[in-house]
Order: sequence, then C-alpha cells, then structure tokens
Amino acid sequence: MLHSRIIAATAGAIVIATLALATAHATGPRMEAELDARARKAIAAAGGNGITARFTTRAGWATRHPLMRGGDELSDPVRARTARMVAQIPGVGAVHWANSSGLAARLEEAPHPLHCQDDVNALLHSRTIRFQEGSASIDPASEQLVDEVAEALRPCLGSIIAVTGHTDKSGLEQSNVALSLSRAEAVRDGLLARGIPADGLRARGLGSKKPVEGLDPEDPANRRIEFSVIASVPVRPTPVDVPGPR
Repeated sequence: MLHSRIIAATAGAIVIATLALATAHATGPRMEAELDARARKAIAAAGGNGITARFTTRAGWATRHPLMRGGDELSDPVRARTARMVAQIPGVGAVHWANSSGLAARLEEAPHPLHCQDDVNALLHSRTIRFQEGSASIDPASEQLVDEVAEALRPCLGSIIAVTGHTDKSGLEQSNVALSLSRAEAVRDGLLARGIPADGLRARGLGSKKPVEGLDPEDPANRRIEFSVIASVPVRPTPVDVPGPR
C-alpha cells in the first residue's frame, strides 16, 4: 500500500511538472511574438534601421529582457533612443546590447517599480513556485521560474521587494505561519543566489490569513509566494544598456 502511494505521489508530481512546462512552452512563444512585433515597430519609429531585438535566452526560453544587435552604422544617440523606445514597450524589462561593456547609462526617468511587479505577476499568472511537500525546499522543476522572476526583478534593483509566503487553512495556524515564512525565506535566498541584493529583499510569512479571493481557505491553491515592489530608490546601473565601443 505504501509503495503504491509513493508511486502515485511521484506520478502526480511528474504530471504537475509536465503541465507547468507545457504551459510555459505554450505561452512563451506567444509572448515572444507579441513583444517582437511591438519592438519592430518601436525600432522603426526610432529610426533604428538594422537593429534587432531578440526575446529568447541562449537556452531558447522566451524572455521579456531583449538582446539588442546591429545598427553599427547609426549614431550613438539614435541607438540609445532606439533602446529606450523598446524598453518603454509594456511588458519589456531590461534591455541589453550584445556588444555592451556593461550597464552604464542612466535613464532620464527612473523605472516605475510596478513595471517589475507586473512582469513578475505575468510570470506567476499560470505557473507557481512549488515546494517539496511539507517542506521549504524549492521543487527542482520551479528553479527555472525563480530564474525568470530574478530577471524580471533586476530592472528594479534599489527598490524594496517583499517576498510573502501563504498557505491554505489546513493544519495548525502557528505551523502554517512558520512554513510560509520558511518558504518565503527559501525564495529570498534563491534570489540572493541569482544576484538580487540582500538589502532590498524582505521575507515574511502570513500563513492562511490572506487566501486567494474567491477560493475556499482550505483550497491547496492558496499555497503560494507573492512579490510586491513597495518602494523605489533608483540606482545605477539602469535597465537600458549602452552599446559598447564599435
């Protein structure tokens, strides 16, 4: 009997991971196509002839943080204007140049913190950061999602980012609060490992106090991690990269 339960639990975990990956592959190309079309229009409007923006990572994952190439014959002001216009497209995060020597330029206006939060909310709309059952260990299948969350938060470095853990109402509330905090801290540590500064991160656990609106408090879907960008203190470098020497 125990052996059968283990097999069933393992099969369930595999199904969940497969569905998560399938959802990512289904929504990723659509997002990439939409941002690519908007970027082409922005580049043309900026006069950035020959410049391209790629919305996929080296591993082939769709990303909101485009890599800019080309336009070597254009002036630096034109290339910079083109990058700014691409960065202003709703849903686009940090903009990088393939031949850049590093993030160095300062935007005339600081990035609005909610832009980063919107990016993270979009990532978590159809996917969830999952944990091993009854523990604060992040499921290996969710590591890719944590990577993407870190990238989405990177343009808002200097802001205060709250990582909040929630549980459903099953079990003792004292234990729920402790588990939700441990999971929030695990995600915070994951962001630290990916280069998000510790001084901008806050972790807290609310247990089952704030269930998802419209859900039964005991619904497992209440087990979640939420992110809130609650303050903005612009720092250098900024989200728009400067092209390197040509």
